Amino acid sequence: MITEYIEEALRRARYEIIEDEDPYYGEVVELKGVWATGKTLEQCRENLKDVIEGWILLSLKKGLPIPKLGDCEIKEMQEAVA
Repeated sequence: MITEYIEEALRRARYEIIEDEDPYYGEVVELKGVWATGKTLEQCRENLKDVIEGWILLSLKKGLPIPKLGDCEIKEMQEAVA
């Protein structure tokens, strides 16, 4: 579930070249505050993947909503009380 969500987020990412020490910049517009840079596009994508994963974990820990991306959705599972 989380892997599929990260892959969908990476498919939606937008990349550009900026004037910086790490010239590749990527962000996922639907995920507020999720962005990364890198010296190469591949490094930027790997960094962005790590940021997305951390963003998901922090959102779950704080009980923040995680937007649905296409068919991918992450919901907190409720334990059944017997």
